[in-house]
Amino acid sequence: MPLPFLTADRAFDEAAHDPALPFDDRDRWRRPYRPGPWRVGAAAVLLLLASFVLVAAVIIAAAGALSGAAICVGVAVLIITAALRLLRMGTWVSAQGLRRIGFLSTQTVLWAQVDSVRTAQQPVRWLGLPRTVQGQALVLVRRDQTAERRLLLTDRNADFLARRAAFDRAADTVEVWADEYRRTA
Repeated sequence: MPLPFLTADRAFDEAAHDPALPFDDRDRWRRPYRPGPWRVGAAAVLLLLASFVLVAAVIIAAAGALSGAAICVGVAVLIITAALRLLRMGTWVSAQGLRRIGFLSTQTVLWAQVDSVRTAQQPVRWLGLPRTVQGQALVLVRRDQTAERRLLLTDRNADFLARRAAFDRAADTVEVWADEYRRTA
């Protein structure tokens, strides 16, 4: 079963030499990079935990306590949902705009509202934890709120930790999308 949200389109691999919008269908939302090993590893651990909870549900159901088995199945469904949401997190682009998917929220910014998208050196969170380190970030500045800068990608998050070239490619690709569609918006 293919999981389109798990891997970036193959067009990015085939057109790595040409970062300028390698897609035919630009109206479809896509993530311009692959999820990093930290994100995939955390999701794998969550799915492993869910499998143990499901085995426990089968054992509890075989023992005759159906209400306990139902609770275990509910917990397993929550864990699986969390793992899938974790894999879906990130920055997505399309011809309509830019979408930042977090664990609990999704924010979409239309290209007409974007003032600039640029890479900046600044303190960034290491793997999303409170500890900050000096790193690079892809920053979105909106036209209506010039004081607010929103981080789209950092080179220290779960997708790009120890993958500097992947961060540079993803940041360049998002900047190209922004340059292309800000002109037409």
